[in-house]
Amino acid sequence: MHTQRSPHILLLIVVLVGLLAPAPVAAQTVNCAQTVSVQSGDTLSSIAGRTLGDASAYDRIVAATNAAAAIDATFAVIESADRLSIGWKLCIPGVGQSSTPAAPTVSPSTTATPASSPENEGGLVVAEPFDGEALTIDYLRRQTYPDQQLVIEETLASGANYNRYIASYLSEGLRINGLLTVPQGPAPATGWPVIIFNHGYIPPAIYRTTERYVAYVDGFARNGYIVFRPDYRGHAFSEGEARGAYGYPDYTIDVLNATAALKNYPAADPNRIGMWGHSMGGFITLRAMVTDPDIKAGVIWAGVVADYPDLLTKWRRSNNTPAPAVTTQARRWRTQLQEQYGAPEDNPEFYASISANSYLADLSGPIQLHHGTADASVPYEFSATLLAQLEAAGQVGELYTYAGDDHNISQGFSEAMARSLAFFDQHVKNAPSTR
Repeated sequence: MHTQRSPHILLLIVVLVGLLAPAPVAAQTVNCAQTVSVQSGDTLSSIAGRTLGDASAYDRIVAATNAAAAIDATFAVIESADRLSIGWKLCIPGVGQSSTPAAPTVSPSTTATPASSPENEGGLVVAEPFDGEALTIDYLRRQTYPDQQLVIEETLASGANYNRYIASYLSEGLRINGLLTVPQGPAPATGWPVIIFNHGYIPPAIYRTTERYVAYVDGFARNGYIVFRPDYRGHAFSEGEARGAYGYPDYTIDVLNATAALKNYPAADPNRIGMWGHSMGGFITLRAMVTDPDIKAGVIWAGVVADYPDLLTKWRRSNNTPAPAVTTQARRWRTQLQEQYGAPEDNPEFYASISANSYLADLSGPIQLHHGTADASVPYEFSATLLAQLEAAGQVGELYTYAGDDHNISQGFSEAMARSLAFFDQHVKNAPSTR
């Protein structure tokens, strides 16, 4: 029997099939002005500077690369701006180009925040009363800095003649990371001499373990020193809160615990340890050297090395530096200090007790100072005054002045590095060891 189908039914079937069929997928393309393969020694900032002309624009590379990886699996997925691997394929966006689809979220530590003004270089602190006892040098001396081992967290690309690692240790129960370099080749019988490298203030939110001070670290590392640059708590992936250097003992304690860990590092000579500091790192270095008698010598560039009365009265923001935003939850360390303990002239004993300059008779070794006369961040006077105080205390000190040079001694960098290295060679590398 022959059956006829209604043309209306056939039309309905065709319509339904058309509705259920998947819509054509628009072709997704990767929009990169160029691609880059990560090489040894590269950082996102250096790549951004090279390809975009702006080292601070690395977040655009992160967004573009992660967007590209969502379409093309040959591109890397960047989960942290601190971590790159050699051979990763990165997408460099064009000028004004946005990245779509949306890229995976990167660690909040990649978000830049404005740098604090010089007078607040140690950072903002929570609006709570200072613990004056914790600021004193005696407090630092009463703490324990236990024997411990460095833990190698990651192996990085090697330097010219040294190996590079991210290593960690514990400080008051917090895991603190740092950049570790170790010379290649057989170590001396007593172990390699060590330089603890204390960096200056960098806003913690944009601090990177492997960035900044690259040439400084290299200058010491390639000349036969183990170099360890601790991050300080709250920086990069180190645990804890970055509360600042001048209102709390935290960063100094982190450095003293780093020194304790290096004393136990198998390749290091615990009897040949020196310390280098820049700016805020100079403040930390001076405090460490009146606390730990095992630090053989210190070199300080553009250091915040004044006593607290001078920090309060002679360290002011220049007129063309905008004031940082201060919320009701945070105030500057200098304001809190004076509200809690009064002005220096009204409480001289307290301010002497928290100033390393009052304890120079106990300094663990000689100090070499470097300072540019055009430093707009830290007054040259601080270094000149410390030199006079060292001489009055019968200590060995020397000061190199760089006429017209800036906070980083940019013009005299090579000369300052050569002088620093010679000083460490004399007082650390060539110091007798009883190991």
